[in-house]
Amino acid sequence: MAEHFARSGRSSVGIEWEVMLADGSSGSLVPRAGEILQALAERTAAERFTVTGELLTNTVEVTSGIGETVAAAIDDIADAVAAVRTVTDPMGVELLCAGSHPFAQWYDQQVSESTRYRSLIERTQWWGRNMMIWGIHVHVGVDDVTKVFPIINALSIFLPHLQALSASSPFWAGERTGYASNRVLVFQQLPTAGLPWPLDDWAQFEAYLDDMTGTGVIADASEVRWDIRPAPRWGTIEVRACDGMSTLPELAAVASLIQVLVEHFSRELDAGRQLPRLQPWFVRENKWRSARYGLDARVIVDSTGRQVPVADHLRETMRHLEPIAEQLSCAREFAGLEAILTSGASATRQLRVADAANGDLRAVVQHLIREFRAGPTLRDHLASLGR
Repeated sequence: MAEHFARSGRSSVGIEWEVMLADGSSGSLVPRAGEILQALAERTAAERFTVTGELLTNTVEVTSGIGETVAAAIDDIADAVAAVRTVTDPMGVELLCAGSHPFAQWYDQQVSESTRYRSLIERTQWWGRNMMIWGIHVHVGVDDVTKVFPIINALSIFLPHLQALSASSPFWAGERTGYASNRVLVFQQLPTAGLPWPLDDWAQFEAYLDDMTGTGVIADASEVRWDIRPAPRWGTIEVRACDGMSTLPELAAVASLIQVLVEHFSRELDAGRQLPRLQPWFVRENKWRSARYGLDARVIVDSTGRQVPVADHLRETMRHLEPIAEQLSCAREFAGLEAILTSGASATRQLRVADAANGDLRAVVQHLIREFRAGPTLRDHLASLGR
């Protein structure tokens, strides 16, 4: 089947942030998305951002407009969250974000009425009902369809880096899992989710779609749920590998890294250089290592099997790509990566809180609520950097 890849602005950015809804006192998830969306529908109709439902009624997703810069997209996200709060604050509903809720149980959650989601649950059953997961999706515009799969394959080298920076699901259904990101391993249980197939070009992707639609596995390209996938409708590469980010500055930092990497690889292709690529078995091993160990993982960084600490490789990459961040006007957001490397990702903070509270996971939820509400706005964070 012919699948058209839309035109988009090169390295333009769009961001989606899945946000939990919780009772302010108990921290338990609450199924209030329908009421919130109904209350916001008219007043946000003309905004750049959108607020929509998700698989579970305990979640809303806030989505930016298309921005030329990460800052523009993040401003949209901040405006969307502020709009949601005008409804949730009077309800006594709090907002928080992480890859998983520390103690929620799947059987207490309600599935949205959407036919698409109902069909997903009907097919996937127990695994589908266990999708108590929250993430971010970052779209970056690509100016030539021939670049899409070379860039996706090169980005796969940095999938563990992105997972480690965003890792925020060390607990699952009240249990300490021993993983920095339990979410990424749960999510890959869905059909068509997980690592992208190592395709060479767009024609191979169209052949894949032919096979999958012809056998009834999917209805269209939107049901391809890879960790990194093409989004033909928007003309973007969409990175879906990350856990939900717990604060806005961290969201901005990770989004800037994705934007800079895509632009870097696009420039390499423009210069006629071949992009790096890892053996699929190394990519799979790296995904597991970063899910297990987060920023303490050692990852395989080239086809010879060279292994280095993921944090060291991130810093090396950041030094190399800083000029591109400057040119894309996201240098301040990009600099925020160092704060995550220095103080740890959300998973580390959650574990510290749990230890201090003698394992009481209600304290972890309240910590996440405070971070989401009282943590610095992106503007405040950037001002503190003095840039």
